[in-house]
Amino acid sequence: MSTAPGNGVPVIEVKGLTKIFGERKVVDDFDITVPRGAIYGFLGPNGSGKTTTIRMLCGLLTPDGGEGECLGFDIRKQAERIKEQVGYMTQKFSLYEDLSIRENLDFVGRMYQITDRRRRVDQSLKDLGLADRAGQLAGTLSGGWKQRLALAACLIHDPKLLLLDEPTAGVDPKARRDFWDEIRRLSAAGVTVLVSTHYMDEAVQCDFIAYIAYGKKLIDGPSARIPEQVGLETWRVDGPDLAALEERLKHEPGVEQVARFGAVLHVSGTDKPKLDATVERLKAEGTHHWSRQVAGLEEAFIYLMAGARDNFARDQPDGASA
Repeated sequence: MSTAPGNGVPVIEVKGLTKIFGERKVVDDFDITVPRGAIYGFLGPNGSGKTTTIRMLCGLLTPDGGEGECLGFDIRKQAERIKEQVGYMTQKFSLYEDLSIRENLDFVGRMYQITDRRRRVDQSLKDLGLADRAGQLAGTLSGGWKQRLALAACLIHDPKLLLLDEPTAGVDPKARRDFWDEIRRLSAAGVTVLVSTHYMDEAVQCDFIAYIAYGKKLIDGPSARIPEQVGLETWRVDGPDLAALEERLKHEPGVEQVARFGAVLHVSGTDKPKLDATVERLKAEGTHHWSRQVAGLEEAFIYLMAGARDNFARDQPDGASA
């Protein structure tokens, strides 16, 4: 399914992408179209194949099957050309902690053989708000500042495509907000951003989402339309003794999912008449307050995850424990 907007120019277009490690298909027949300047989130549980998929899209890993283009280059035959235009920010801080911020950026600039390197480093320090700390050792930085330095390092060669692997893990809320402000600025300037994450607060920042579970793409599209595509109807309920109500709801007709959100429950299902009939019957008891809720990404995420099968789990007969 194409997810590019009507006038969006695709910068990535692949079909049938497959990767096998040993006897396991880590990525299984993956198709996607990514428009230029999009922030595209790859959402799914740990070990689902998100990072492997993105690395194949960007020429960093050779697929075992499938075909397509990234930035106008063949992902199989022209991977080196793609890699020249990719900035890759890993989840783990990978710069030199015994070098200063400036020294780290200068080192990365040398690796990319950047001309006018001093000016580019100065500009990078200014753009990411690092100029006042340029002489500070990277190892003494907090998580948020390390994140900012890592982003500066992967942008110093002006990539057209940015790959972010769980970029805001372990940073405080303000650092996370500042980081996403910068990512949106880059997107507006035409940089395409691929984000691998299993955090909802990162996923909601994305324009598009591909949900991957254990090697298979279950759904993709504009973020705002994902819950609609899943087809969930949701009710919000609050009141006394929610734990008991939650347990009861799991056995009621039309209820496929009950999720706790603080002091309320979100009760969801795909069979609207059955779910509504159950809710009306429970509302009549007068013990809790019910209101219809527009299903969001988190409800969709939980629903999709519940129906996914782990391709790394051993095949077991019904009733066997994992």
